[in-house]
Amino acid sequence: RLTTLNLAANTIAAKGAQHIADALRTNTTLTTLDLNNNGIGGEGAQHIADALQTNTTLASLKLRANEIGDEGGQHIADALRTNTTLTTLHLEYNGIGDEGAQHIADALRTNTTLATMNLRYNTIGAEGAQHIADALRTNTALTTIDLNWNRIGAEGAQHIAGALRTNTTLTTLDLVDNQISAEAAEYIADALRRNVSVNMV
Repeated sequence: RLTTLNLAANTIAAKGAQHIADALRTNTTLTTLDLNNNGIGGEGAQHIADALQTNTTLASLKLRANEIGDEGGQHIADALRTNTTLTTLHLEYNGIGDEGAQHIADALRTNTTLATMNLRYNTIGAEGAQHIADALRTNTALTTIDLNWNRIGAEGAQHIAGALRTNTTLTTLDLVDNQISAEAAEYIADALRRNVSVNMV
């Protein structure tokens, strides 16, 4: 029985994503799906997201470099509100900005199963970081979040630092190359003195 499907770096586009999504609605064996670099766009993300609302076995989904943008981010967020099996989600290189980050953050407030989320190389700024930080105050499932190479800046880092003061489940936080100033780094350092769970920033 097939448990892992890797279709990375093909050209399935939105139409191909629709066919995969149709299969996911009834498939009960697949646990890992890699659709990295397939140009599925926002429309393709919607197909996959719709399937995730009924699929009960998929644990790991990779959608890196698919140009899903904020629209696709919203569709994936909608799925996260109801999906209870996905534990790992990769959304790197997708042009997700503050709007998409807000939708994802809103979903993270209620999602209780997603443990690892990768949002590196998107265009998330201070506003998006604030939404994510707000979600981290209440989310008790996420252990790893990768925000490397975004645009959260000093203000965004301050929001994240505020969340770290109360969050007790996050163990790994990646913030490489985010234009974080020395002052903002001080906020994060101060938060880490109070936080006993984060071991990598």
